[in-house]
Amino acid sequence: MENQDIYKFIKNIVKDNDLNKLPDEYGSGAIFSEPLIGIAKGNDPIFNKYKEIISEKHFTPAELWLAHDLSNKENLASKLRILSIVFPFSREIREKSIDKRKMPAEIYCVGRNYANVLIPDVLKKIIAFLEEKGYNGTSRIDSEVFNITIQRKYPYLFSNWSERHIAFAAGLGTFSLHEGLITEKGCNIRLGSVVTDAPLEVTPRRTEDPYANCLFYAKGTCKKCVERCPGGALSEEGHDKWKCTKYEQMVAEKMHKRLGNILIPHWRRINGIYKEQRHPPVGCAFCQFNVPCMDKNPLKSKND
Repeated sequence: MENQDIYKFIKNIVKDNDLNKLPDEYGSGAIFSEPLIGIAKGNDPIFNKYKEIISEKHFTPAELWLAHDLSNKENLASKLRILSIVFPFSREIREKSIDKRKMPAEIYCVGRNYANVLIPDVLKKIIAFLEEKGYNGTSRIDSEVFNITIQRKYPYLFSNWSERHIAFAAGLGTFSLHEGLITEKGCNIRLGSVVTDAPLEVTPRRTEDPYANCLFYAKGTCKKCVERCPGGALSEEGHDKWKCTKYEQMVAEKMHKRLGNILIPHWRRINGIYKEQRHPPVGCAFCQFNVPCMDKNPLKSKND
């Protein structure tokens, strides 16, 4: 299978997907623009490094594969590929969010909420496409093994399959002071991935520097995301996940009261317990709007 075959398929199922649409109350426009796609190799040493950086509980691609009862093979890891997909929010959503200070734009909250249904649909269709071509595929979506851990000791909050770190491995971007991933289409994005045994060509990382696209880490400038955060969760020292989560929960509660008849319920497995969230997550993302990395890589060379 050629990379372009699956790239074309993914772009089409995002563009033509009925779920990639805001409700009529918000103009019926697209939630996401055209995705970016990268491919990592299953035996990339970075996946073992993630067990040190994130948690020893973080899956390697081979571990996620076997956890879903897919066939083991000799040198399995080397035969696996990880399709990582960047879903950039639409220009309309971004433009209507840049002047907000305390509460996000409703159009963003609705789009962020609806993305929780759209992205799993896209990933399932990718897996079905791979199976039609004679290959296997799996993802963390709807997986009984995917889990978010929240605890009082460091690292406080993490998952066993970090889509941001998978995207970094696939060469799609680097991290930032606000801990979002800065891609060529900016940091105001969502992410998803599929592990497959299709022999796709790997997309190399442009850099091994995990912060190469961030103006603060690269040049000591900017800090716009720190200024933008109404929850006081960002500083030169980094991202306080507890403060961030607390502010997000406040936003979710208020938006649920305001938009409850529009929002889609959401389920998560947290600390091993799968349950419906009291308030569907609607994001916050002040640190991603009206910042230099909102819709581009601010350090991309004009010659690139």
